[in-house]
Order: sequence, then C-alpha cells, then structure tokens
Amino acid sequence: MILPGATLGMLGGGQLGRMFTVAARTLGYRVLVLDPDTGSPAGHMADEHLHAAYGDAWALKQMAARCAAITTEFENIPAQTLENLARSVPVRPAASSLLNSQDRIREKTFIQSLGLATAPFEVVREAQEMDGAFEAMGAPAILKRAALGYDGKGQIPVDSLAAARQAFADLGGVPCVLERRVDLAMEVSVVLARGVEGDTLCYPVAENIHRGGILHMSIVPARIPGDRAEAARQAAVRIADGLDYCGLMAVEFFITTAGELLVNEIAPRPHNSGHFTLDACVTSQFEQQVRAVCGLPFGDARLLSPVVMVNLLGDLWGDADPHWSTLFAHPGAKLHLYGKAEARPGRKMGHFCVLGEDLEQTIAEAEAIFGAL
Repeated sequence: MILPGATLGMLGGGQLGRMFTVAARTLGYRVLVLDPDTGSPAGHMADEHLHAAYGDAWALKQMAARCAAITTEFENIPAQTLENLARSVPVRPAASSLLNSQDRIREKTFIQSLGLATAPFEVVREAQEMDGAFEAMGAPAILKRAALGYDGKGQIPVDSLAAARQAFADLGGVPCVLERRVDLAMEVSVVLARGVEGDTLCYPVAENIHRGGILHMSIVPARIPGDRAEAARQAAVRIADGLDYCGLMAVEFFITTAGELLVNEIAPRPHNSGHFTLDACVTSQFEQQVRAVCGLPFGDARLLSPVVMVNLLGDLWGDADPHWSTLFAHPGAKLHLYGKAEARPGRKMGHFCVLGEDLEQTIAEAEAIFGAL
C-alpha cells in the first residue's frame, strides 16, 4: 500500500484531475500534476504543477523520480508516455488497459469479444468502404470518428448514403464506425473501481440525460428495474476484468425500447455521471480513485440519499455570472465550480447536485434551480 505522505502523479490538468487532487490532498498525499496548460484547474490545486507536454523527457523524468504512483485524467495520454513511466513507477491504469478505449473500432470489437452487445456497426476506414457499410446499416445511422471523439464531438447523424459520404469527408476521411441508431429508451452508466488484486466495487447505476451530445443531468438511482441495474453492473465488471484494469472507470449503456442493454462506451477514468458521489455517497469516485491507485481497501460506495447532478456549461454565463443566490437558497443543493478562467459555449464549468428524499421531487427541484440560473 502507498500511504499518506507519498506523492501521487496526475497526467492531465482538467476538472477530473482537480477533483482527484482535492481528494488526494484531503487524505494527506502530495500531488504532482503534469499538464501543458499553465491555467489548468488541477494545477491550481496541486502541490506542484509541471507545465510541459505529455511527452516532455525532463517532465517525465521528474514524475518517475518523485511519484510513488501515477494515474491519468483522460484516456488519450500517449501510450509511449505511460510505458516510459511504467518502467520506473506504478502507472494505474496501465497503457495496455487504455488501448481499447482510445479507438472505437478496437473498443467495440473488444466489448463484443466478451459476449456483450453493442449497437450494430460497420467499420469505415476509407471512402470506398462507405457504400457497403451504409447498405449493411441502413438509415438512420450515426458516423463516429474512431479516435478523439467526446461530448458529441466527431459524430454526425446521417439519413442517406449521400449524407454518409459527406459526413466521412467532413470528419477528415479518418477511420470511423457507422453505427445504427437504436430506438433509445434510456442511457445509463456504471462507475466502478478495480483494485491491484482485481477486487471490484460498483456505485449505484446513474440514469443520464444528454443535450446536444453533452451530459446534462444524472439521476441516481436510475429509474430501472433492479435486475436491469444488476445486469449493467455485471457487464461493467466483466469489462474491467477483461482489461485487467486498475483504477476508476465508467461504462455507458443504451437501454432500447425493446429492453436490450447495449454497451456504448468505456471511460477509463472518473466520469461526469459519477460526480453525484461527491455529495451523495459515503466515498466519492475521486477518493475511490486514490484508494485504487494506492492499493488501499475501497471505501463504502453506498448512496446516502436520492440525488440529481446537473452540468453547468459555459453557455449559462453569457455576459454575467449565473444567479448563484437562487441555488444557495436551496439547502439540499451543492455547487461545484472548476476554476476555469473563461466560460465558452459547451465548456464544462461546473456542476451542482441536489439531494432529497423523494426522487421525482428532487428531479423537479434540480430542473427549477437550473432554469433559475
């Protein structure tokens, strides 16, 4: 076990790294953040912030020499960086565990290899493959970049072969997956931790509502039958085991109108839909990440009350700050801002959680607060 007083390394300086840093420092660890952005949210909270690229040789030497273990904030850290560090210090999760989640083609193929279902898809690596792929998928469909897509970016809905061809060109002619649009009843996610010895622990299933491809609201517990929630948890654990994962991760699912449970994406890191754990669980997902990385026993993931988490995007700011007084007037509402200097449309600036005894009433209260902001 790596105990308090040690220094932990964080690759990535955004809000997920910031909340990890707060959790780690609260437990008594020092945190060294590597991120090229001099104004990074995590860097502001860390004991030290190395302003350097993820492949910078000097910075990686510093991380390897000074950290007892290193973790990541997002999945697209270069594999070479992780492999170089792993020669000197534990890196959790390992580069091999992140490989499948960095590319949708590998990710979906891996998920299916575990006997789990995804939405039907075809691989399109070159323009001449589009006709056959579209004939197999039909319309409506959605074309997604294989790499570097998140929060709805790198995805284009298509309803004809001509539209699919144009979408492939608009995405830069890079490898893509053409995915059949399913009749969606609900989107849910499972956040879980997996330890050094393969022990796992799942949080309650979250029900997720998106707007414009970006998560707007997470409702916990999800309004699904108990057996469906258990099936999602079991599928998430199977994926974590298949990756030989160590750390904190999330798995997103589609539930179709026909009742199918389909795996959508793997997020090998803390997840936006897990932010409810900061206020409504005995142990937050970020403390759990610290525990997993350090080889400590897991904390209790029990839900203390129904909760609704709502994202705050830069669109909300306009020419002035949102009306925070309306939020603070609600005693069950908890505000979290990420310390970002500039509010831009679509940029995640913070979130708030509302805790309550009755789930439907809590949803209504969260929507009312958001509307007032």
